[in-house]
Amino acid sequence: MKIKKIDQSFVGSKSIFYIEGDIIRDSGKQHMYNQMYVEAFFPVTQTKPWPIIMFHGAGQTNVNWLMTPDGRMGWADWFVSKGYAVYLCEQPSRGRSAYHPDQNGPRIYHSLESLQRFMADNGSWPQSKLHTQWPGEGSLAFDDETDRQFIASQVEYLPSNKESQRLMLSAGTKLLKDTGPAILFTHSQAGPFGWLLADACPELVKGIMALEPSGPPFSMNTDVPVSQNFGIADLPLHYEPEISSPEDIRLELLTSDTPGINSGWIFQEPAPQLPRLAGIPIWIVVSESSYHAGYDHLTSRVLEQCGVPHQFVRLENRGIHGNGHMMMLEKNSLEVAGLILSMLEEADL
Repeated sequence: MKIKKIDQSFVGSKSIFYIEGDIIRDSGKQHMYNQMYVEAFFPVTQTKPWPIIMFHGAGQTNVNWLMTPDGRMGWADWFVSKGYAVYLCEQPSRGRSAYHPDQNGPRIYHSLESLQRFMADNGSWPQSKLHTQWPGEGSLAFDDETDRQFIASQVEYLPSNKESQRLMLSAGTKLLKDTGPAILFTHSQAGPFGWLLADACPELVKGIMALEPSGPPFSMNTDVPVSQNFGIADLPLHYEPEISSPEDIRLELLTSDTPGINSGWIFQEPAPQLPRLAGIPIWIVVSESSYHAGYDHLTSRVLEQCGVPHQFVRLENRGIHGNGHMMMLEKNSLEVAGLILSMLEEADL
């Protein structure tokens, strides 16, 4: 493997620190668990008032934001070069955030076959054939160096979305108190982190850039109108009127006759409101060929029902084609970043 290098002359300083976790006493001794590793990068000249905090998805680490698997500049450096301070979080029990099996329980990991949905153009959803931006071959042979670098970057993660959200809500709230008001970038499994943190401390969240957030809010099984979560998160949110249990949620089916766009469950009207999210600039960004392309409109619709203004952005409608779920790693990753920057600047963020 040829080691690849990138220029970081625009980075003025950096920091590495941990958000403290919980202390447990075991057999007369104490140890900490549920801590969170954070690395931060600051530009030579900081021209943007609010930092960006980036949250990676399932099986991933901060590497997603640091560099592409074929050795190009990652989004962390790129946004620093545009004048933002950038903070990267590794989820508790993941990567460099210590994992304690006795307290955190077992973990799971992606199979090589499951990684195909990020890399290939032969998935089971119709948009998959449009996937042209993966920088490797995306073949099950895995004989391409870029593919192998991506595979090597995968790590174990907690199987429970609810537990991951609980841990990140605690650690993320502490981080926001340290950084002050910030813009949240969430990807995939991390999508609910943005909704939960904004709901918990809206005064500290200046914007949410939700990149294909975990979804859909409710099941797409059109025969089962039963909620098993609180819509856009597995944990309770400050709904008005209050929702005390998923069993109290009433759903109706949003049908679709458009090929490749799924039908799915949304709130039965009148829907509960999420007033704490209502004043925050929010974007949902969806790639043309991702498996999310068929259902992220359901997340958008539920936010709309709950009185949360936002922009639902399909990349192909902005002239950016061929991307899959891992848009920050793909051949045109900086073109996608450029669109995101323009949307932030339009909102004065």
